[in-house]
Amino acid sequence: MRFTCRPVGLDFIEEAAYRFENVVELEAPPEAVFDIFADGESWPRWFDGIQRVVWTSPEPKGVGTTRTVTLTTMTVYEHFLAWEHGRRFAFRFVGSSLPLCRAGIEDYQLEALPGGRTRFFYGVYLEPSLVVRLAGPIARAQFRGMFSRAAQGLKAYIAARPR
Repeated sequence: MRFTCRPVGLDFIEEAAYRFENVVELEAPPEAVFDIFADGESWPRWFDGIQRVVWTSPEPKGVGTTRTVTLTTMTVYEHFLAWEHGRRFAFRFVGSSLPLCRAGIEDYQLEALPGGRTRFFYGVYLEPSLVVRLAGPIARAQFRGMFSRAAQGLKAYIAARPR
């Protein structure tokens, strides 16, 4: 079964009820980090819980691109709102196989640092479903942990790659 999410734009970031933000410094330049994001096969290697990423739009990728992400527990359908190579990668949730949120955005921002390094800002913004709201602090802790592990997983993945 597919649960549809309310379509939102990047302005939703300012109003989202649930906000999860992580910042890590990465040992790679922003363009190389962005290339990892654009590579569907890399995601299961660094984002715990992702099993498969399938791009569902033709090349070239950009604003309007769609993809399907299969996680251990659910499938998420995404539509890209921002695609700025080496700078920003953001999408909204179109729907999912579990009714966890009514709307959501993930925002990946990259900032060049000296020495060919990158400051990675990872934000996830959700309007939770009633089920998630009822789970309260437990649901927030689960989301917070998942997104923090993803940021740290990317850092470890990049650190283990040859430069």
